[in-house]
Amino acid sequence: MSGTSMDGVDAVVADFAAATRGPCALLAAVQVPFAPELADELRALQRSGVDELARAARAANALADTYADAITGAVGEAGIAAADIVAAGVHGQTLRHRPDEGWTLQLNNPARVAERTGVAIVADFRSRDLAAGGEGAPLVPAFHAALFGGSEHRVVVNLGGIANLTDLPVHGEVRGFDTGPGNVLLDHWHVRHRGGPCDRDGAWSRTGRVDEALLTTFLAEPFFARVPPKSTGRDLFHGEWLDARLAGRAVAPADVQATLVALTARTVADAVLTHCAAAAGVLVCGGGAKNAALMDVLTAALAPRAVATTAAHGVAVEHVEALAFAWLAREALAGRPGNLPAVTGARGSRVLGAIYPR
Repeated sequence: MSGTSMDGVDAVVADFAAATRGPCALLAAVQVPFAPELADELRALQRSGVDELARAARAANALADTYADAITGAVGEAGIAAADIVAAGVHGQTLRHRPDEGWTLQLNNPARVAERTGVAIVADFRSRDLAAGGEGAPLVPAFHAALFGGSEHRVVVNLGGIANLTDLPVHGEVRGFDTGPGNVLLDHWHVRHRGGPCDRDGAWSRTGRVDEALLTTFLAEPFFARVPPKSTGRDLFHGEWLDARLAGRAVAPADVQATLVALTARTVADAVLTHCAAAAGVLVCGGGAKNAALMDVLTAALAPRAVATTAAHGVAVEHVEALAFAWLAREALAGRPGNLPAVTGARGSRVLGAIYPR
């Protein structure tokens, strides 16, 4: 999995037959960072530009090679052979996501990944749901239900580049949707003013204070008031979105960072309180779960609900999304639906993914 943070690839090896607790056993995990030039090009390709079709094709090849390196590394870490892998779910890198126009674009070259790894690849998970009238996202709630559903009503929050939640009632329908920016604006602002990939532990944001007027302007974004099903991405939440709301304001950079932390926490908490009010606990995963400042603000906003990371349930926060796409690949090979119509708004359940044999 490479998500909207666009910092690299997470790969896991999951055994669904040997699991003694939950739906799968984790055999190995690796992280492969993007080469700087690939990360820069992927970000550039989110906007129209000169020769973008050829540039996208070249970037897809480089991306596929990175996926192949991650798969090969994870297989080696697990101490097994490529022949032992049934398939790898490779989501691709989302460059544009426009469900309002009925399309989405995940850059990928799954045939190249299959050729380089000797592993069957399942890719293109979103298209069928979109064709059936859905948002094509989020796709992980079905896996969240398999992994974290149980005797307690809880919510799973993924703080990736974009944040999303899954509502897991003890009885009733599983629901989920994107809530808005997770780390995407935080990372962007930190890179612009401090360099480095992210504000580790939220240390810089702690030196600033929340600008309430700016936060109110942020919260006026219509997406936040939309009724689910809904999904979003960098098509909406990007540097230009932020700059437009900062125009004419004299706000210290650290205060902007603190206000962006408040934005992520507030929009997630509002979504939970509005749509999942009966939940007793919240489990957090994704890169944002490692931002101590963000977790502190989110925990306070969700009180008195218990807030913990998925690590408390035996799954590291950085592994959940990659495990989800292994699970979705397995569902595709078995001919079982991978989407939840109540989450995406599709007309019905659909088998997701295209298969590229080894």
